[in-house]
Amino acid sequence: MTAKNKEPYQQAYYPPVPTPFVKYMRTSLVWQFIRFWIINYKILRLLIKSGH
Repeated sequence: MTAKNKEPYQQAYYPPVPTPFVKYMRTSLVWQFIRFWIINYKILRLLIKSGH
């Protein structure tokens, strides 16, 4: 089995296009707000466990 050589500017060289659902999740302010608080909660939990 040989590896295919991907030349620049060929169709196989470009990344896949995001689906409409992925585009919505990236631009949804509601989802970004929820993720913001989830990440902050994880950081806070990590700080509490470290003893600071």
